[in-house]
Amino acid sequence: MHLTFKKEFDGDMEKLPKREVPGSHQFKEFDDLKKLSLVANALAIGIFIVLMIPAGRVFLSHFNRFEIGLGKLLILLVAEIIVIPVHEFLHATMFKGDVQFYTYLKKGLAFVVGDESMTKGRFVLMSLLPNIVLGLVPYILFFFFPQEILLAMFAAGNLAAGAGDYINVYHALTQMPKGSLTYMSGIHSYWYMPGVSEESE
Repeated sequence: MHLTFKKEFDGDMEKLPKREVPGSHQFKEFDDLKKLSLVANALAIGIFIVLMIPAGRVFLSHFNRFEIGLGKLLILLVAEIIVIPVHEFLHATMFKGDVQFYTYLKKGLAFVVGDESMTKGRFVLMSLLPNIVLGLVPYILFFFFPQEILLAMFAAGNLAAGAGDYINVYHALTQMPKGSLTYMSGIHSYWYMPGVSEESE
């Protein structure tokens, strides 16, 4: 894996790495980052609320009041910002070749792009790995340490931040036939059957 950090993405999708495999099929997904951003951010808010309901109940079952000081909230905010590149780096670790890191702060997005072929399983793991490490694991830990409500909020925030990843996983699981491979080109993902589609030079 060779990770390259790019300057702030300006929304021009033509500048993203592209690849063409004859006979490949584009995922049925959003046409542009604006639509993806709107849906992903709405989904993220919903995920955060749903996750914090049981966490809040567990916390209140041990404590009478739900109080968080401004200082702790600032620490939480800083922690969530710091883990953004960590989230993307965990995605990147599942690639074997070149990977490019982009930020698109105007739309509240950060993402990595690599155009190598992946099996469905590796694509799903690549998409979910940051959410497992930074979200699911600390969320489960919270229920063993219910006094640490900030841990629950940190975990819920990271699981919510993976909304776009869950959309990609849904597309892969519902659209990729058995034995197919997938690759990224621009902001889109494609699938093809090895041995049927041959890569163009």
